[in-house]
Amino acid sequence: MSAEDAPAPQDPADALAAVAALRRLADQLEDAAVEQAMRAGWSWPDVAEALGVTRQAVHKKHVKRLIAAGVKLRRRQ
Repeated sequence: MSAEDAPAPQDPADALAAVAALRRLADQLEDAAVEQAMRAGWSWPDVAEALGVTRQAVHKKHVKRLIAAGVKLRRRQ
């Protein structure tokens, strides 16, 4: 489905609220997927490549939350 195919609310406030809700959902899905990958032994570069971002970006965004969640993180060799 492309953006052109998606139904758009007529009210700009509704449209913007929908965008914000989708961003929150995407962040929650990313958090869960990254945690699952790290618990499965993936490396930061592996996760970064899958997300299409740099290792540094994914590390910065997720490391504190993962440590707080008790995820054992791999160290660089």
